[in-house]
This record gives sequence, C-alpha cells and structure tokens, in this order.
Amino acid sequence: MAGTRSRLLPALGLALVLPVAAWAQTPPATPSPGDAAPPSEEIPPEATEPAPARPGSTEVPALPSEQPGKVTGVVLRGLDKITARTTVIEVPLDGMATFGTLTIRVRQCVEAPPDEKPESAAFLEITDTPPGQSPVVAFSGWMYASSPALSALEHPVYDVWVIDCKMVAPGKP
Repeated sequence: MAGTRSRLLPALGLALVLPVAAWAQTPPATPSPGDAAPPSEEIPPEATEPAPARPGSTEVPALPSEQPGKVTGVVLRGLDKITARTTVIEVPLDGMATFGTLTIRVRQCVEAPPDEKPESAAFLEITDTPPGQSPVVAFSGWMYASSPALSALEHPVYDVWVIDCKMVAPGKP
C-alpha cells in the first residue's frame, strides 16, 4: 500500500501542475465592449452646486429647487441641554432671534414642491455670544428638516434644528 501511495503522489502533483502551466500560457482575452471604462462625461455648469458661503459673507448659495408661494420665515426648535427644555423659535426671513446665548439669523428657507418628498431647508447663521466674551460663529450653512444630523450645530449647551418654512399661500401678499 505504501508503494502505491508513493507512485500516486507524483502523478497527482503533475495533474495539478499541468493545468496551471497551460492556463498561465493562454494569451490574454481581448476586452469586450462591456469591459471598457465608461466614457467621460462633462458635467454641465448648472448641475454643479455652488460652494458654501464663508461665515462672514452675506452671500447665500441658492438651492436648485424653488417653490411657489412666498417664504416669510422659518420655524426652528431649540433644545437647552442643561434644562432639557425645547423651545419653538420663529424667525422672519433676514431677521434675527435669540435663544440663550445664540443669535440666529435666517437668510433663506426653501421647501420641496408638493409632488416630491416633503423637505424643508434653511440657510442659517448662528452666532454664540457667551457673557463677557466676543461673538463666535457657531454655525453657517444649510440645515435640513428631514436630516438634522447631516448639517448640525455643534454646541455644548444648545441644539437647534429646522422644523418648517413659514409661507404665505400663493396669491396672498
């Protein structure tokens, strides 16, 4: 039995090595059209999003979707993490509101059209003014009602997030 194994092992080794050697000598296959890289496409300039505004600038980048009706302000909710109290904050467009040591300015608020998924987004500038210190920009950018964590205020005491845009129905002043 030992003699049979010793004759079988070299034959088995050759059986495993020969197909590998033949495979290594096979010429490379020509690529099919599906293997080719996708053609490069140019992105039209209107499809690109504008760069975010700097904290000190008054320029507000516009979102591509505009809705009917006139936006008059935004409804926010503020959380004081120390007392665990929430407050509804209504801020007029281009107006300011105070929540604790925060000063909130709303530059723009947009809503998705009625035939799309409900979404409200507001461009906010939030400044923190602790007592006896100079004001510090705590947040400047778009905040989304459906995803508050996507673009959130990072503050040790307060949280602020968008609830909805305040709008006047079309046709009303």
